[in-house]
Amino acid sequence: MAVYAENRKAHFIYEILEKFQAGLALNGQEVKSIKAGRIQLAGAYVIPRGEELFLVGAHVPAYQPANAPADYNPERDRKLLLHKEEIRYLLGKAKEKGLTLAPLRVYTDKRNLKLEVGLARGKKKVDKREVIKKREAEREIERALKMRW
Repeated sequence: MAVYAENRKAHFIYEILEKFQAGLALNGQEVKSIKAGRIQLAGAYVIPRGEELFLVGAHVPAYQPANAPADYNPERDRKLLLHKEEIRYLLGKAKEKGLTLAPLRVYTDKRNLKLEVGLARGKKKVDKREVIKKREAEREIERALKMRW
């Protein structure tokens, strides 16, 4: 399982409650570009439209810019492919106050490209500070252990 892109900031901004695996509706050159590791999830988000979910704001540049179609848009909205029950569940949860859908990473499952979508709740500033303090404490412990040996 190769990971092509990861949205590291999502884990800092959001508390991830549940994770879902979704397929992506892509064209051929987008698949090649993603497999070359040229996708950016920073600033991307998942929104519902009707009875479907879309990935918005993910940047996938053309695989070969010289051969790209004239109307190619690297920022276009991409449809997520999930089971109907999962879509209904996520649509209901997304309407709840304080919950959102965040893209976490793009990876391959067997031969197919998948997007990991997290059902998330935004962290408060206090929670973010706690994470930073915990991380710094762990670093100090690691330093102390290294110096001891």
